[in-house]
Amino acid sequence: MTRVSALLFAAAGVALGIAAYRTQTHALHSSHHAAAQIAVGWAYLVAGLVAWRRRPENRMGALMLLTAFALLARQLRYSDDALLFTVFFILGDVGYALVGHSALAYPSGRVVDRWERALVVAGYTTVLVLPPLTALFYDGVHPMIGFDPIPRDSLISVSGNAHVVEVLQKTQIVVFFGVLASSFVVLVARRYWRATPRMRGILAPLMVAALAFALRAIYECVATFVDFSLAYNYLFWWQVAAFIALPLALLAGLLRARLARAGVGDLVLELEHARPQEVRDALARALGDPTLEVAFWLPERGAYADADGKPVELPADGDRAVTVLEHEGEPLAAISHDPSLLEEPKLVGAAGAAARLALENAQLQAETRAQVEQVKESRLRIVAAADEERKRIERDVHDGAQQRLSALANQLRAAQLRLGTGGDPEVDALLDSAIGELRAANQELRELVRGVYPAILTEEGLAAAVESLALRNSFPVDLDVLEERLPSQVEATAYFVTCEGLANVAKHAQATRATVCIVRNDGLLEVEVVDDGLGGAQPASGSTGLNGLADRVEALGGRLLVESPPGAGTRIHAEIPCGS
Repeated sequence: MTRVSALLFAAAGVALGIAAYRTQTHALHSSHHAAAQIAVGWAYLVAGLVAWRRRPENRMGALMLLTAFALLARQLRYSDDALLFTVFFILGDVGYALVGHSALAYPSGRVVDRWERALVVAGYTTVLVLPPLTALFYDGVHPMIGFDPIPRDSLISVSGNAHVVEVLQKTQIVVFFGVLASSFVVLVARRYWRATPRMRGILAPLMVAALAFALRAIYECVATFVDFSLAYNYLFWWQVAAFIALPLALLAGLLRARLARAGVGDLVLELEHARPQEVRDALARALGDPTLEVAFWLPERGAYADADGKPVELPADGDRAVTVLEHEGEPLAAISHDPSLLEEPKLVGAAGAAARLALENAQLQAETRAQVEQVKESRLRIVAAADEERKRIERDVHDGAQQRLSALANQLRAAQLRLGTGGDPEVDALLDSAIGELRAANQELRELVRGVYPAILTEEGLAAAVESLALRNSFPVDLDVLEERLPSQVEATAYFVTCEGLANVAKHAQATRATVCIVRNDGLLEVEVVDDGLGGAQPASGSTGLNGLADRVEALGGRLLVESPPGAGTRIHAEIPCGS
């Protein structure tokens, strides 16, 4: 809308309002009541002009402007001129249908819901069908409901019948201000109840609309069916106040995005020193959407990730909307937000432009974190592959070499028995020696397999495996080990930490006693091996076994600490994430 056309609409609205005021004060209504009715029309006029000028792409401005002229022209039905009376009696109530239409069309300017569309159609049908029918039966002698006693002529009257006119007018009041107004309040409450948190703030003006229609419905029913002048007067002023507040509330709602864009400049200062995790919070505040989420584009992966570098799937359902922010033609980030923000693309664009530098920095950090996450995943795969290989070796040795050595020892024993006691003593001694060597080799192989991956760990769990490990040591080991089963990688890591710790005690510590404590605490499995030996161990330059264990523990997201002050023993402490 140009400035000239806006001035023309304003001048026409003012002129129509003055004419309507004069017409209405000439009738039974007081000047105060007439001024109130004109004020309602002018409130829509101002709101419609501002909305159309500020947001020409939105139909709300045009709807409110049309409502203003309809409400102002409605007052001309009180004219003594037969033509004016007939035309604006037939079309006068269209203004109320337009009030409901504009309220239900807020904020997009379109009525989307099928039930709301049906209500709008029903409203227009009621005010366009019943008034002409009423005018057909008006006799020009008996005054209609809501008019002064002065008779008026209907130019389309075909048969005068005061009773039919009264029934038709009361039917219209019951249908429009009873059934349809109640349905309007219910649908407004339904839309508000089903809305998202951000949308509820936007829909606040509809609560004013519901109040206005509810008061108008009560007002019409009291004025038509109940002779209660005090209530009539109070209700009149309350519903006028609500109808004046409605267009102003709708206008404020339409302009809220413009006000929000004006405050986006503060976002630049807020994001100047913001960390990646704080970018989302700042954007959520700027856009008024606490549910907002930010995903950063990782070019190397060709996918989106969050601020921690973890992969993110953009929502594909209709409950969330996605706006992709670009820089130099390349995706920078994707904002998942409330669908109501789709009606305000300039606001989202302004916020994205203000946050672009912070988003670029956050994208770089997210990419770095994603690479770190890939390294962690790679280390986990290596650990898992190593454990699988250990299990395979243990199975192969147990089912292959150990079984063959046992079978060979049994065969030699059988041969020795067949030779009997009368055989060559030297041969018998050689057989005894061979059988003994085979059994010793089998035992050594069994001990080796236990070090590779003990079968008892898989079959009976960590507690049994650690107990078996402690029994094989020459020094006493005190145990405090939880009995519950844990994920296989966690159990294997805890076992190998214990195994390496006890092996170092046996080789280097010259200790008389050791303690193994394995407990679960706040999602961590804490493994501790303590001895009373010489101390002075230096893991960084010492045991490659401990260094390898540190890598294994860190691959699971944990840490390994070694404390070994000279003369005070050694303490190996591992913390392994194991879930809550």
